[in-house]
Amino acid sequence: MIVGLAQLNPVVGDIEGNLKKIEDTLAQYSPCGVDLLIFPELFITGYPPRDLLEKPWFLKKVEKSVTRLRQLSLRYPGTGILIGLPVPTDGTVGRGLYNGAILIYQGREIGRTAKTLLPIYDVFDEERYFDPAPRVETVPFKGEVLGVSICEDAWNDPELWPSRRMYSFDPIEALAKQGATLLVNISASPFTVGKEEIRYRLIRNHARRHNIPFIYVNQVGGNDELVFDGRSMAFNRRGELLYLGAPFKEEIGIIDTEKETDTFLYSSQDRIQSVFEALVLGTRDYLKKCGFKKAVIGLSGGIDSAVTCCIAVEALGRENVLGISMPSPYSSAGSVTDSQKLASNLGIQFLVIPITQVFESYLTIFDGFLEGRRLDIAEENLQARIRGNILMAFANRFGYLVLSTGNKSELAVGYCTLYGDMSGGLSVLADVPKTMVYDLAGYINRSKEIIPLEIIHKAPSAELRPGQTDQDTLPPYPLLDQILYLYVEENLGVEEIVQLGLDEDTVKKVVRSVNASEYKRRQAAPGLKVTSKAFGMGRRMPIAARIEV
Repeated sequence: MIVGLAQLNPVVGDIEGNLKKIEDTLAQYSPCGVDLLIFPELFITGYPPRDLLEKPWFLKKVEKSVTRLRQLSLRYPGTGILIGLPVPTDGTVGRGLYNGAILIYQGREIGRTAKTLLPIYDVFDEERYFDPAPRVETVPFKGEVLGVSICEDAWNDPELWPSRRMYSFDPIEALAKQGATLLVNISASPFTVGKEEIRYRLIRNHARRHNIPFIYVNQVGGNDELVFDGRSMAFNRRGELLYLGAPFKEEIGIIDTEKETDTFLYSSQDRIQSVFEALVLGTRDYLKKCGFKKAVIGLSGGIDSAVTCCIAVEALGRENVLGISMPSPYSSAGSVTDSQKLASNLGIQFLVIPITQVFESYLTIFDGFLEGRRLDIAEENLQARIRGNILMAFANRFGYLVLSTGNKSELAVGYCTLYGDMSGGLSVLADVPKTMVYDLAGYINRSKEIIPLEIIHKAPSAELRPGQTDQDTLPPYPLLDQILYLYVEENLGVEEIVQLGLDEDTVKKVVRSVNASEYKRRQAAPGLKVTSKAFGMGRRMPIAARIEV
């Protein structure tokens, strides 16, 4: 059987646009003899559709799309269409909706299945919308018996859960026992660092364990905070790789399931390269799908804004990025000259708007109210908020989207200013620890110096008071990021972290800062997820709480 793996980029809610992608793919590949075209999980709606699934009018549009697909398949009678979409359940108990897949062929629906395992961890909340399928069933098609599963259905491998398995039922095993001759998993699996290797081992193990070829089709593209990296795969019955889709790009892969000998060795993408490409794709799709074409960035002369600017240029083109330097009384000369050099290297438009006069006007307003107190955080934050207002003014006037530039380490401990440097429509580095920001800078400069070395080598500083550096307030970033990883991503407590050899006072200080800054993060711009635990939709902590450390 000739199978097409349609690794495509849907727009959430755009049923018409997603149907057009299906139509275009059929028009191109059905005449080439493709027997079966496979599209990702919930492709009709885009993933994740979230509370759109609670809108009756939206679900009616989904139902009409099935009729359209049946009509479309009559024009391509040689090709079956396997596609993910929400489908109504048969009963009157529960949510009334499955995360489903249907197989359409020659104007008829000849097979239907639904997701059995519904994830409710990290960014997933599928039990809010769907009922679990009560059973799994194979689908005969063109001499094969298809065992179709959906995303999480394939993730109950004992090797993934060595201490405690998430689910008692294994849909892949059940499909194999029912006589499947070709296993298929349609997926919308978001990117995180290192996840591609886990997916590879997961699908390979299924093929080997059951001695059945396995095809895995993943979504690609950015939808809000999530970035989907594609990397669809096909394995023969021995678990040898027949096809590996491109990372972070739309691609149609064509394989012949009878030719099991054309195999190649798997190689993973460089870790930092994958993060860079994820951030580029996430930034590009966020602006495009929200209707923006251009971005404006405050360039401080620091590494965070420099890396953000490079990502924006890669995502949008140099002609669509504006950089603004806004020096204050405490800005070093390099904050402007280094930003100017970066802008020149990138070829973007660059403006310098000093804020000293505005800052002094603010201080005049406070005459009589703040007297007798030394310069403190209130005056420091005024500068950040002035800059945020200037960026938003340009955004309002010219239709730009402001990209905020703070990193995960700062966001974690609240080393950022509400309505100041946190202002923006998208926070590109919100899930990138400071140490990884330096790695990204090295990757950007891999061929030539784009980010000036002066920016990379200078001590990080907010430059909101004389002689200020980040390390006046924070532990050294390698130590801070280590503690944050253990507390935020590994969910270890203070005692467990200290037992690993870290200073107890430092650990307690960091953990208290993380807990106390939840109210800030709740008001932050959406941030692109690249680690296993990002702030935002994947980490839901209370604000009005008393958490002892």
